[in-house]
Amino acid sequence: MRRILPAVLAAFILWPAAASAQPIYAWLQAPAARSLDQSFPPPPGYRRVELASNGFGAWLRGLPLQPDGAPVLLFDGRMRPRQDGAGAIIDIDVGRRDLQQCADAVIRLRAEWLHASGRMQALAFDFTSGDRYGFQDWRNGRRPQVSGSRVRWVAGQPRAGDHTSLRQWLDVVFTYAGSLSLQRELKPVASLLAVAPGDVLIQGGSPGHAVIVLDVARDAVGQPAVLLAQSFMPAQSLHVLRNPQGGVWYALQEGADIVTPDWRFAARDLRRFAD
Repeated sequence: MRRILPAVLAAFILWPAAASAQPIYAWLQAPAARSLDQSFPPPPGYRRVELASNGFGAWLRGLPLQPDGAPVLLFDGRMRPRQDGAGAIIDIDVGRRDLQQCADAVIRLRAEWLHASGRMQALAFDFTSGDRYGFQDWRNGRRPQVSGSRVRWVAGQPRAGDHTSLRQWLDVVFTYAGSLSLQRELKPVASLLAVAPGDVLIQGGSPGHAVIVLDVARDAVGQPAVLLAQSFMPAQSLHVLRNPQGGVWYALQEGADIVTPDWRFAARDLRRFAD
């Protein structure tokens, strides 16, 4: 007992530090059923790429998933008519309005990570008008009034910096941003083979579309395979995409299109957030 007690005490003392190093998913109301990395091992012959433990990629890799077999739901609670394109449902709310569509879901994930990481100054996105709106602006009471393509800024009540306030701010961003504005914000990636977790396949427009790279694995010669996720129109559950050719991993080849259940992307559509 005397030998065991110090080890138990040490584990107890170290537990808070270990727990604080885990990714934070502030929207969760209860422990998740499973995580992305636990649910989808790399294809045979591939290994997950190494990632910084405090980066966006590691945060995406650990995303919580709903139980196996959970359906894709629309924002109003109805089931999406087509379910065969979803390999898993990410355990994150959609909201009760038709806002969190394709590019908005990408913005949501990026914003959640920035907020959880305390990167408040970087927590900002462009409207389609080109006006930039930050979470700090929201907190300070700066509010947009939009008429057509023009934005006028007015003073409002200051807000807190907690997660509830973040979600309220994001609904404003979702209303006035989209695939066109997000495409302009992101930097082109020179080669499809340089893909990294957190990259985005995006075509701006009306309609446009965007999917996010959740994870990357590479084979012995460095060829990548990726996990992709999307929301769609109308706003719906953020879901891991099945590969129409089988499974959920997409093996990428330089110059080849990426064909998902709902969209076809070209290699030139790969873009990246500027850190």
